[in-house]
Amino acid sequence: MYETFELLNALALMSNFVFVPALSYGSQLALGALGITLVFGILRFANFAHGDLMAFGTMVVVLVTYWLQAQGIGIDPLPTALLALPIGIVVAVAASLAIDRTVFRFYRRRRAAPVIFVVASVGVMYVLNGVTRFIIGPDDQRFADGARFLINARDFKEMTGLAEGITIKLSQGVTVVVAIAVVAALFWFLQRTRTGKAMRAYSDNEDLALLSGINPDRVVAVTWIIAAVLATIAGTLYGLDKSFKPFTYFQLILPMFAAAIVGGIGQPVGAIVGGYIVAFSEVMVTYAYKKALAYLGPGGWEPEGLMQILSTEYKFAVSFIILVIVLLVRPTGIFRGKVIT
Repeated sequence: MYETFELLNALALMSNFVFVPALSYGSQLALGALGITLVFGILRFANFAHGDLMAFGTMVVVLVTYWLQAQGIGIDPLPTALLALPIGIVVAVAASLAIDRTVFRFYRRRRAAPVIFVVASVGVMYVLNGVTRFIIGPDDQRFADGARFLINARDFKEMTGLAEGITIKLSQGVTVVVAIAVVAALFWFLQRTRTGKAMRAYSDNEDLALLSGINPDRVVAVTWIIAAVLATIAGTLYGLDKSFKPFTYFQLILPMFAAAIVGGIGQPVGAIVGGYIVAFSEVMVTYAYKKALAYLGPGGWEPEGLMQILSTEYKFAVSFIILVIVLLVRPTGIFRGKVIT
C-alpha cells in the first residue's frame, strides 16, 4: 500500500509540473505550427514573421480586453479575452492580407526564389515586432481574469488523500478545448469544402491546379486568413496561460518551426504531432526530477542534486537541438513533408 501511494504521489507531481503544462503548451505550439506549415505548403516559403503576427493579433486582444474590463463587461468564470478574440482575429487578418498585398505579392508576381520570400518575411517580422512594442510596450501584460483554477492542489489532496496535488488552471483547460475545436474545424474545412480542396490541390501541384481553373489569388488570400486566425488564437491562449510580452512571441518562432519540421512541414497532422513532441521535450528536459525520484526510491532516500538535465533558461535550446537533429537525420519529418530548400 505504501509503495502504491508513493507511486501515485510521483504521478501527481509529474502531472502537475510536466504532463498538464506540456499538454497546454503543446496545444499552443500546434496551432502556431499549423499556420507555419499551411503557408509553407501552399505559398512555398518559411514565414519567419508568424511569431510576430501572433504578437500583433494578441496585442489587439489584450487592448480590447482591457477596454471591456474597464466597462465591466465579462463572461465570468471564462476569461474576458474570449470576447475580445474575434476583434483581434479581424485586425490580424486585415494586417496579414495587407502585408501580402504590399510585400509578398510583389515577389510572387516576379516568381522570385523562395529565399527572397524568407528574407522579406524577416523584414516583415521586425516591422511587426516594432509596431507591437511601440503600441503596447515591451513589458509583461497580464490580462487573464475569470476563474483561476479548474482543479486546485488543496482540493485534490483532500479528495484523494495524497501528499501531492494536481492543479489545472482554467487557461490550460480553455487552451486544450479551443485547440481541439479549431483543429477539428480546420480539418473539416480542408477536407470537405471546395475552397479547402482547392488549397490542397494547389499545394500538391500548382500548375495542374491552375489548369483546373483554381483561382490562385483566392487560395493565397484564404491561406493568409487561416494563418492569421491560427496565429491570433494561439497567441491569445499562450498569453492567457502565461503572460503577453512581445519578445516572447519573437522567441516562439523557433519551437513552432521545430514542431512543423519534426512533423513534416506542409503536413497539418505533422504540425500537431510535432507541437506536442517539442512541448513535452522542452518541459521534460528542463524539469527537476529530485522530488519525483524520492517518491520512487527506497524509503528515506533522496537524490543529492536536482536531477535536472538542463536549466529552464535553456528551454528554447531544446527546440534548436530537435530542429538540427531532424534536419540532419530525416529532413522530411515524421509524416514526410516537403524539404526546405
